[in-house]
Amino acid sequence: MTDTAVDLASLLASRLCHDLLSPVGAMSNGLELLAEEKDPEMRKRCMELLEQSARTSANKLKFFRLAFGAAGGFGDNVPVDEPRALVDALVGDGGRITVNWSLGAPALPKAAVKVLLNLAHIGIDALVRGGTLDIGAELRGGASEIVIRAAGPKIAFDPAVGQALDGSLPPADLSSRTAPAWMLHELAARLGGGLQFALSEDALVMGAVLPEG
Repeated sequence: MTDTAVDLASLLASRLCHDLLSPVGAMSNGLELLAEEKDPEMRKRCMELLEQSARTSANKLKFFRLAFGAAGGFGDNVPVDEPRALVDALVGDGGRITVNWSLGAPALPKAAVKVLLNLAHIGIDALVRGGTLDIGAELRGGASEIVIRAAGPKIAFDPAVGQALDGSLPPADLSSRTAPAWMLHELAARLGGGLQFALSEDALVMGAVLPEG
């Protein structure tokens, strides 16, 4: 394994830990409050917060298992219902982000699912004030085609993430924030495909073409 591969694995692990720190920390705080609280209504509220934090942690673990991991338990292709459920759970039912799906195949190759999930996560991160996340994927001419559009009143997109997506970010400048995008670039290049993105004031559009095999 090369030094760059080791660094990438370490940074992806750091990103996972960072994203899980908040809900796990909330569970720890909730348990401390529950141990001290005597009022029945407050104890009920603590239990609700614990359930919410546990659900958020579980949803994030399931998401990152498929987005970063080896997708064990699946064959060469993953049913599209799986990534759809993971993204919908990650967004939650708060109403801040509306997800629209257009999936033209019942299943996608593992690599395409990994790209779809990570691009969707970048889109979610960009919608700091909420908005709409449109996700489309299909198989055409022996390749998986994926498009993600995040639209809202304010788009937050780190230029370094864009550089990681197009491969212009030096490996030495990788961080836990840019590591997922760099992983996607490397994966697409290995398959003979490519990634692209376009940023405007109110929308971020990302796409991928990934030849099968």
